[in-house]
Amino acid sequence: MRERERKYAERRAKVLALPTVPVWHHARIVPPQRGDVRISESIGPFGELMALWSAPGNQLERFPRAPESRPTAVRVTVHVPEMAVAARIPDLRLAYPQVQPLPDGRVLVVGARCTWRPESPDRNAIVYGLDGEVLAEQTFGDGILHVQTTRSGETWVGYFDEGVLGSNGWGGDGAASPVGQSGLVRFSAGLAEEWHYPGSVRAAWGNFLDCYALNVDGDTAWTCYYTDWPVVRIRDDGVTGWTNGISGATALAVHGSRVALYGGYEPLRDRLVAGVLDDGRFRVTGEYRLVLPDGQEVPRQARVFGRGAELHLVSGDDWFRISLDDLPA
Repeated sequence: MRERERKYAERRAKVLALPTVPVWHHARIVPPQRGDVRISESIGPFGELMALWSAPGNQLERFPRAPESRPTAVRVTVHVPEMAVAARIPDLRLAYPQVQPLPDGRVLVVGARCTWRPESPDRNAIVYGLDGEVLAEQTFGDGILHVQTTRSGETWVGYFDEGVLGSNGWGGDGAASPVGQSGLVRFSAGLAEEWHYPGSVRAAWGNFLDCYALNVDGDTAWTCYYTDWPVVRIRDDGVTGWTNGISGATALAVHGSRVALYGGYEPLRDRLVAGVLDDGRFRVTGEYRLVLPDGQEVPRQARVFGRGAELHLVSGDDWFRISLDDLPA
């Protein structure tokens, strides 16, 4: 135990010695009604922040283990950065819901957990109108970690290991194969599965067992995944990958051949590695520690999302951003 603690302290000390790069404060995330509790947030295709809220004492869990969740009335808000839209969903039944925008003012809410049953699997992807009316439902499968929509209404979904290998009834004897067994799936604007990560490319870049990072920029998706951590681009359904020696990144920003990988296993949780995609590999050009505007450490519970060339950091009620252009040359 002491040896483990010593190694942890050594690795953490190396991160703390890195040059720091501060995020900049973008906005306060204001609730639609006083006392509302934010249960989920995400970043949309235009850089807007989407949030789900419930009344105090009636909130859904942020990270439940079970697929089932009691019905709860929630509110959806859009922040650009000020709150621009607020809508009410009277009866949400999804566990660990994420929300993303769709064209024409619709919103997509996806629950991370989904049970397979012989009669019918859970429908854990629901499209709502601004009046809270259900417009469409679909099964996106279990073990969902990332959900990002495009401007045209397609949805990219990244799965963690339980969604890939099977859990909650998926993949067992007589059961359906996990929807997320490929690790990454794109659904059409009509919620039909239209593309999944091809198994044929795994020989080149390793097994896709956990979608650690996802960035959807326009109609192009980028991901970094376990086991071998390649940086992969999916454009026009074609897959291109670059080998990468930085493990555990939980978010990425990208512009052209420039990439920044954020995060890592616990001692490296706030590490930011910048580099370029060059000759089939991710070549590191700089390594930093991300900090808040006042120089304080990024809190462990902060969430970081990659969209295009920017990283969005949400800590408490504060929304921060940083761009690849903010990094040292």
